[in-house]
Amino acid sequence: MRALWLFLLPAVVFGSPCDGLTGLTIPDTTIISATAVGAGPISLAGMRAPLTVTAFCRVLAVLRPTSDSEIHFEVWIPPADAWNGKFEGTGNGGFSSAMEYNRMAEALNRGYATAGSDTGHEGGDLKFGVGHAEKINDWAYRAVHVMTDESKLILRAYYGRFPQYSYFNGCSTGGHQALSEAQRYPDDYDGIVAGDPGNNRIHLMAGFLWAYSALYKDSASPLPAAKLPLINKAAVAACDANDGVKDGIIGDPRRCKFDPGVLLCRNGDDASCLTAPQVEAVRKIYSGPVNARTGEKIFAGFPRGSETGWPGYFVDQPSPSRNEFWKLWVFNFPDWDWRTFDFDRDLAYADKKMAAVNALDTNLAPFKAHKGKLVMYHGWADPVVPPEDGVRYYEAVQKTMGGAAKTDDFFRLFMAPGMGHCAGGVGPNSFDAVGALDQWVSKGEAPRRIVATHSTAGKVDRSRPLCPYPQEAVWKGSGSTDEAASFSCMNPGARP
Repeated sequence: MRALWLFLLPAVVFGSPCDGLTGLTIPDTTIISATAVGAGPISLAGMRAPLTVTAFCRVLAVLRPTSDSEIHFEVWIPPADAWNGKFEGTGNGGFSSAMEYNRMAEALNRGYATAGSDTGHEGGDLKFGVGHAEKINDWAYRAVHVMTDESKLILRAYYGRFPQYSYFNGCSTGGHQALSEAQRYPDDYDGIVAGDPGNNRIHLMAGFLWAYSALYKDSASPLPAAKLPLINKAAVAACDANDGVKDGIIGDPRRCKFDPGVLLCRNGDDASCLTAPQVEAVRKIYSGPVNARTGEKIFAGFPRGSETGWPGYFVDQPSPSRNEFWKLWVFNFPDWDWRTFDFDRDLAYADKKMAAVNALDTNLAPFKAHKGKLVMYHGWADPVVPPEDGVRYYEAVQKTMGGAAKTDDFFRLFMAPGMGHCAGGVGPNSFDAVGALDQWVSKGEAPRRIVATHSTAGKVDRSRPLCPYPQEAVWKGSGSTDEAASFSCMNPGARP
C-alpha cells in the first residue's frame, strides 16, 4: 500500500470531516465529491428499490491506473462513533458496471466502511473491451485491487487510521473477483467471501455455448421453457430422498442419476414428454462440454435440479449467452457464427489469448502466509455457474496446498443444496457468510457450520446448516426436517 503521508495536501489532516476529503491527493485518483448523507431511505441510479441506511459520508472518485483506464468507485464511510473499525469491499455481477448498492448498504448498516466500483466501464455490453486491452484487465482483476488500495487511504484520512480488518464480499463475478484478489493480491484483504464464482471464465463461456448448441445447432425440436418444470419435477422425484430426507431438495446432484429418457414421448410430441432430440439435448446439458478429439471434459455440466433457471441463459434465447465474448473479445469478428465453434482448436486459442480473464491459480500460499481466511459457497442448484466447477477448484487448491488439513485452516467451501445462483431456489439460501468470516478472522473461530434459511412471502419456513465440504447436513433421525437443529454435519455416507 502506498504511504499515505506522501500524498496528502497540507490542508488535509488525519480525521478530516467528510467534505474535507475532496482535498485529498492520491496519484492516479481524482476525488469527485464527498457528501454527508443522513440516515433514512436513499435511491441511487441502478437500485431496484430505495434502501434504508444509517448516516454516512459518500465519496465518489475516479481511478486511472493506466492511460486507458477510467474506474469509478464509491466509498461509504460511517461516522467514527458508528464504525466497527473494519472495511468491506464489494464485487459486481456478470460484465455489468453496476455497483452492489444493496450489499454496500448491508455492510454500512452493520458498521463497516464499504466500497464498490464500476470495474472501469459503463453498462454490461462487452463492446467496452474492443480495442481496449487495459479495460478488459480492469474488469478482470485490476479495478477491485486499486479500489481497495485507494479506499483504505481515504479511510485513513477520514478516521486517522487504517481499518483493523478488511474483507471482500462478492458473488458470481463478485466471486470471481474474490478469488482473483486471493490469488493476485494476497495482502489486500484479511478475509474473503467468494460466492458462486465464475472464475473459470473462458470455460464458463464455452459451457453456455455448449448448452445452447445442444438445443439449437442440429435439433429439429428445440426444448421450450414450458417443459423445464416437467424435467425438474422428474429429477427431484428421482433423487430427492438420496440425502435421507424427502423435502423437495436434491442434496448433492452428483449422486443423482436421473435420465431424461424416462420422459421420452411415446405417441408424438406434447407438453407431458420430451422428443428424442430434446432428451439428447438435456443429457448433453447435464454432462457439460467435451473435447471431441481428446475426450477431455472441458467444463462441468449444469446440475440436475437447476432446470427451471435455464431460460435465463440458454433456453428460449435468440443466441448463446455471452456470445459477444467470442465475437468481440476472442475472434474480433462481429459477424462470427457460433455454429462454427470448435471445442478443441477454438477453445485452445481462447485459453491462450484471454488467460487474464480467469482466476484459476491454486497456489494460495501467499494469501495463507498473510493469515488470510477464505469462505467460498456455491448453490448446488446453480443454473448459471455449474457448482461442480467450484468443487473442482477447491479440491485443486487442496492438492496444491498439501491436503485437506493444510487447506481447511484458511479456506473452507460451503455447498448449499437447492440454492440457485447466489440466492433463490427451493433450498435454504439466506445466510451470513461475512459474519462467519469475521469470527474466523477476528476471533480465530473457524466456521464449522453456517445456518441458512429459506423464506416464503417474507416468512422463514425452513432452516438448515451449510457444512464445510465435503461434509453435508445429515438428519439426526428425529426432530423437524425444517429445523437446522435436527441436522449434523457429517462426511458423505455417514448416517446416525
